[in-house]
Amino acid sequence: MQTTNTIDVSRIRKYLIKALYLLTFVGVGYQAWAAIIVPEKPLETIEGIVYSFWVAYATLMALGLRYPLKMIPLLLLQLFYKAVWVLGVYLPMKNNDLITESAEGFLKICITAILLDLFIIPWGYVYKTYLLNMFKFDKRYK
Repeated sequence: MQTTNTIDVSRIRKYLIKALYLLTFVGVGYQAWAAIIVPEKPLETIEGIVYSFWVAYATLMALGLRYPLKMIPLLLLQLFYKAVWVLGVYLPMKNNDLITESAEGFLKICITAILLDLFIIPWGYVYKTYLLNMFKFDKRYK
């Protein structure tokens, strides 16, 4: 089984990854923590779930500052959930003329994040670390 030590990711790429973790940690974390700690009104169930997820997600992004490659699954989560939102929520809203100002605003955030993720995620590392070894099981776990 190949280890992460044998997969080369450039120093510049690691700094870009760390910058993305920091941007998410600060950007999402500030809003989410504020919504949880000092909400304008009591949060509804789904709204509370969303903010709780974002608090946990943004806080875990801080670990990426120390372990940029080990926390790549967080960037994959970010890429996938935003792509799913665009395809599964925004496009049906648009097709049914239900677009709101907040949907348009979030679409811009999603498109920007998707493009950054596609550019910054080290896809060779993802392939070798996760996809190539996806169906290889260590005998210790049988």
